[in-house]
Amino acid sequence: MTEKTVPLTREGKAKLEQELEQLRIRRREVAEMIHNAQEQGTSQNDAEYDDAKMEQGRVEGRILELEDILRRAKVIDEAAAHSADRVMVGSTVDVEQDGVVRQYRIVGGPEADPLQGKISNDSPVGTALLGRAVGDVVTVNVPKGVIRLKVLKIE
Repeated sequence: MTEKTVPLTREGKAKLEQELEQLRIRRREVAEMIHNAQEQGTSQNDAEYDDAKMEQGRVEGRILELEDILRRAKVIDEAAAHSADRVMVGSTVDVEQDGVVRQYRIVGGPEADPLQGKISNDSPVGTALLGRAVGDVVTVNVPKGVIRLKVLKIE
């Protein structure tokens, strides 16, 4: 696994910590399901056992992923991001694209949610906006083609 730091807002870090705690509880529940299926020992419970083992793998994988993210997490200084004159992780940016004003909040990858306007600093748009100032125009290669964004406001 990489040692690159992961920028997170305080809110994003708290959500990941909460998810990790819930998964640790789920881990115990799944272990009990596996134990019960093994004790039954009938072919009828083979499917239950297989399902529980698959769930165990999913839960364990996500726990490892969250532990790694939280170990490398660096909490964003949101106050500095909101008062900066250049786009940085934690900034909320108003941009114009083809006459339409859109608002994006630049966040770390784990808390990206494009439908909520939260885009990753590693996404094509996020990367292109980092370091830009009001009035700057950037062109970005996205899956749908090339788009042109003009930075209108940074908060």
